[in-house]
Amino acid sequence: MIDFELLPTEKSTVELAHEIAQNLFRPISRYYDEHEHEDPWDLFDTMWNLRLKGSLTAVGIGAALMVQELCWGDAGLYSAIPTPGLGGAAVRAAGTPEQRRHFLARFTNGKPKWGAMAMTEPGCGSDTAAIQATAVRDGDYWVLNGEKIFVTMGHRALDLSDGFIVVWATVDKAAGRAGIKSFVVEAGTPGMKVEKLEKKLGIKASDTATVVFENCRIPLNNILGKAEIKTKAEGFKGAMATFDITRPVIAAQALGVARAALDLLKEELDKKGIEIRYDLAHNRQTALEHDFMEMESNWRAAHLLMLRAMWQLQGRTPNALEASMAKAKAGRAATLITQKAVELMGPLGYSRKLLFEKFMRDAKINDIFEGTGQINMLIVARRVLGFTRDQLK
Repeated sequence: MIDFELLPTEKSTVELAHEIAQNLFRPISRYYDEHEHEDPWDLFDTMWNLRLKGSLTAVGIGAALMVQELCWGDAGLYSAIPTPGLGGAAVRAAGTPEQRRHFLARFTNGKPKWGAMAMTEPGCGSDTAAIQATAVRDGDYWVLNGEKIFVTMGHRALDLSDGFIVVWATVDKAAGRAGIKSFVVEAGTPGMKVEKLEKKLGIKASDTATVVFENCRIPLNNILGKAEIKTKAEGFKGAMATFDITRPVIAAQALGVARAALDLLKEELDKKGIEIRYDLAHNRQTALEHDFMEMESNWRAAHLLMLRAMWQLQGRTPNALEASMAKAKAGRAATLITQKAVELMGPLGYSRKLLFEKFMRDAKINDIFEGTGQINMLIVARRVLGFTRDQLK
């Protein structure tokens, strides 16, 4: 039986997340949107010292709802707060128990720190099997070479803290997908550098970096999973399992932004004395009422898909199909909802006086990173129809 009920402790933490979003994130939301690459250290220190930090490293419905609440406040600031992040998700998905303890223990003490994951390359985006970065064994070390782009929190993980980055690289190009492995590279490792920071459309409070590896030597046991190459690409599938954790979280991020737009739209309509009359028949509703209800129904559908994917994850039930469904639906829903909110508010929605245009910019990335909407729809189709990757591209 599916059960989305939260424990009392989870409920209180979700409520705390909303208070943080409202009182800490929202007041500085516009400032850090307009001052890209500035570091809100007061916020970092506060979030690092809160008990909420430990909850954000967990997986489950409670954690997803906390993410949703924080992104209701500001998606960029949520992405920027110190946590293991995508790198931590990769360690949890593909690492051994010893690796999880070793690499994630640093996030329980000391100064604020971040984790990051490096997958995308100048010539490789959604097709992760085309990765060109290499990892060559040299005695008791792996030697990494290559360039990674669009690395979320790469700068803060490597330059501002003693965090780490999980790098996807091939140990044998001839082996194709089977040769793709993931490696943990700790901050301060020689041969690794952050080359530049991107200027983005939205979520500007988070950093997005280009990271270059030149003969970067890491210990042999920093590979996540086994080094052996299997014909069925078990290693690659292990790395891809990271997305079963992260895609529902991205869905929660998208839903937080979309909810923020819906709530602000309802607030502005109330100010103008415009009521959404839910009890009227469809043919008696105004166009605005119809649009608002459609936005809400889109949100609710995406929300249920996200809850389902997270429920399976916390119950250790395979959720690859549901994770992709949740991510694809939420990314598209958030894009449509925030665009419609801007449209319904007219010039006020397009201006910078209110946050509508920012919500629209922050929402779009959820339909792009962690696998584009198109890629996730392909994954869903393959799994539903029983096709292989080669049969349906």
